[in-house]
Amino acid sequence: MKTENVELMRMARKSMEGKWVLAIGTFIIYIIISAAIQGLGAYFSFAGFLGLVISGPLALGINIFALNIYRDNEAGVENIFEGFQNFVNAFAAYVLMMIFVILWTLLLIIPGIMAGISYSQTFFLMADDPELGPMDAIDKSKAMMDGYKMKYFTLSLRILGLALLCILTLGIGFFFLLPYAQVLLAAFYEDLKGESEEEAVSYTHLRAHETGRNL
Repeated sequence: MKTENVELMRMARKSMEGKWVLAIGTFIIYIIISAAIQGLGAYFSFAGFLGLVISGPLALGINIFALNIYRDNEAGVENIFEGFQNFVNAFAAYVLMMIFVILWTLLLIIPGIMAGISYSQTFFLMADDPELGPMDAIDKSKAMMDGYKMKYFTLSLRILGLALLCILTLGIGFFFLLPYAQVLLAAFYEDLKGESEEEAVSYTHLRAHETGRNL
């Protein structure tokens, strides 16, 4: 990737200008919905299952929202519910990712973390291409992250560092950090996507050149 993490952070902050209220409000709604379902799950087994069912569509929806913010497209609270328009694929992708991460974690913690990082672009890819199947999205995410896992990991450490600072604000800082972090991950995806497309074009030109020489 051509863009350094520090620059991605600056670009994410820039894209948030004038949208902080919208972003914070949207994430508050997102958190309330998630927390309410998880809270009910502690008392009702059905609610626990419901939490599993809606986690994928909600994750897809929040990624759609973050991409709209970063790309300066029209964004709104309704974005977080758009994942339900692709419910089956979003649910299946979430379950598959969870199963794969658990299986890798059974071996060792580090492989589990690396697996989670490999699958990190899945919902962004599905946000861009609703026709993309869950396994195809996961495989495409793994291919995109090849060679960029450490960059993503170090970016995650930067977010963790900001989270530790938020504790000093009695938690108030998290209202700003959570939407910013998601938009920052959208910036990472956008940069990674551009890099992947350039590599694909270069490979196509190379193959065409080699074919022309062989004719």
